[in-house]
Amino acid sequence: MESQIKEGISAAFQALYTHDLAADDVALQPTRKDFEGTYTFLTFPFARVSKKGPEDTGNELGEYLKQNLAAVADYNTVKGFLNLVLSENSQVDQFAAMFNGTDIASSPVFKVERKNKTVVVEYSSPNTNKPLHLGHLRNNFLGNSVARILEASGHKVVKVQIINDRGIHICKSMLAWQRFGNGETPESTGIKGDHLVGKYYVAFDKAYKKEIAELVAEGMSSELAEKEAPILKAAQEMLKKWEAKDPEVYSLWETMNSWVYAGFETTYKRMGVDFDKLYYESNTYLIGRDRVMEGLEKGVFFKKEDGSVWVDLTDEKLDQKLLLRKDGTSVYMTQDIGTAIMRYEDYPELSQLIYTVGNEQEHHFRVLFAILKKLGYSWAEACYHLSYGMVDLPEGKMKSREGTVVDADDLMREMAATAKDRTMELGKIDGFTEEQAEKLYSVLGLGALKYFLLKVDPLRRMLFNPHESIEFQGNTGPFVQYTYARIRSIVRKADQLNIDLVTIQYEQIETLHETEKDLIHGIGLYSEKLHLAAEKSSPAVIAQYVYDLAKGYNRFYAEVKIFDEGDTEKRNFHIALSALTAQTIKLCMGLLGIDVPERM
Repeated sequence: MESQIKEGISAAFQALYTHDLAADDVALQPTRKDFEGTYTFLTFPFARVSKKGPEDTGNELGEYLKQNLAAVADYNTVKGFLNLVLSENSQVDQFAAMFNGTDIASSPVFKVERKNKTVVVEYSSPNTNKPLHLGHLRNNFLGNSVARILEASGHKVVKVQIINDRGIHICKSMLAWQRFGNGETPESTGIKGDHLVGKYYVAFDKAYKKEIAELVAEGMSSELAEKEAPILKAAQEMLKKWEAKDPEVYSLWETMNSWVYAGFETTYKRMGVDFDKLYYESNTYLIGRDRVMEGLEKGVFFKKEDGSVWVDLTDEKLDQKLLLRKDGTSVYMTQDIGTAIMRYEDYPELSQLIYTVGNEQEHHFRVLFAILKKLGYSWAEACYHLSYGMVDLPEGKMKSREGTVVDADDLMREMAATAKDRTMELGKIDGFTEEQAEKLYSVLGLGALKYFLLKVDPLRRMLFNPHESIEFQGNTGPFVQYTYARIRSIVRKADQLNIDLVTIQYEQIETLHETEKDLIHGIGLYSEKLHLAAEKSSPAVIAQYVYDLAKGYNRFYAEVKIFDEGDTEKRNFHIALSALTAQTIKLCMGLLGIDVPERM
């Protein structure tokens, strides 16, 4: 429909003003709700072409379209805004072109052209010294949804994660377990593996702070005490032994990491996220270190007197950055250099490498991409940092080392429990078995959590409110899920009545309710919204779109008597429009990684 309007306006400019305006250069926007119309064309920029005022130009264009384009039934011009009213026949035709029974994939609205481009999307990137928390949830949901959106828009997508399984922070958990663990394991304690290891990360921090306090009490400065605390020095020594592959340290590292991986796998399964390939820092840092040493030999990097290796990025308006410590051990940047190189070697056809990482790392990625360019990698231009804001709680900021994080497993369980309370309170589980009800609570709870975290533009810092997220009214996951379930009950009733939705006589549909026009237009926007979300790497675009669609359907449901319609073709059209709306909602929620229940 939009293409027809653009081509019509292009033809109007040629016919009225002998001016070539390509259809692709015609910009349309939605008509404001306080004016009649569907599409609006701004005439202000074309006064020099028409040699008339914006309003007169709008009237001339509108009259031409009304007379020559069947899709345009009427128009109105407000100053320089030409508002176009679509004919009801054209809107029925548009629906007929979109609807094909239950086979949504065959509809031209939902078909996409496959692209010969590979996009690698990194997300999660956990540390093996602690369980996943609320911040990881936003990261995982965002990265996974962006991957789904890119795939739906035609790209080949590879979902990856880098597991930060080495470094001083990992050694802190290992050392604390050695000193305080008394040999306990996930099996002996019944504690999930990642939680058990996280417990010792917190234990290390407590012991570290205690030693600092003791040193300060003996007269040492706080700054020096933080460096000289014996437990920290022991952890640093353990890191050196690990890099030297000391058998005892390496064996402990493998054992404790295996506990964590088992825990992560359970959490990811509950989240509904997955990966095509895993990278481990314990492998990639070696490649990074080799490339740093090569860069040092070529003069790309330089060595300081203490033996540490640095890069000077002052010409790029950045600072100097440490790449190897004076003792030869690697830093995060070293690992990230190696990881990027490995990914390009694995996927040489990649057109973009997306890093889903919080905005506190923006400087880090500017430095990383600058280093890759200095090393001569042309594909460094394809690297993109999908930056997102942190998630805050009413209680304040989370701190892993102090054990004040909101654990991802606990939060998902609590969301399901809250969904159960709200659902039972509203009486929406009639006829459900206990197993079906528990499945529904899980779908609603996880859907509420995902939707709340994804509906906000990624760049914005956000405050997570669990109780607000689970409401069945307003811009929430449960509201959209309930709308879908409501429509599915209508479609099931139609099936029970043997109503045929495939052979509707569209030519008999002469009038449309305003809410039907809005729904047809809204569904027709799917492709545009999908590509916008892909371009911006923003699931928030899809969340807002599906919410608007659900709101539009609820207005339609309130104002149109679906099964009480006396005209059989109009009744069937109401049901078919409902079915297509449900299919579109399900498709959009799938892009967000959210399941929709068939009944509630």
